Amino acid sequence: MDTRTEVLVQEAMNALRAERTSFVIAHRLSTIRDADVILVMEEGDIVEQGSHEKLVARGGAYARLNAAQFGEES
Repeated sequence: MDTRTEVLVQEAMNALRAERTSFVIAHRLSTIRDADVILVMEEGDIVEQGSHEKLVARGGAYARLNAAQFGEES
């Protein structure tokens, strides 16, 4: 999906999830970046949890995924 379409889909998903509890499974970190809590899984185990900012600062698995997808910290 192109960037413009991805932004439109993300905005629609955000509107639908407002004031609701939802679970989102994603490979693209842009999809989950604004989540209240992100769970990071490796080989079926939860290895980290927290907000985007906290997980990037921690420098673990999520930070490595973030760097791979976006370059330096975004």
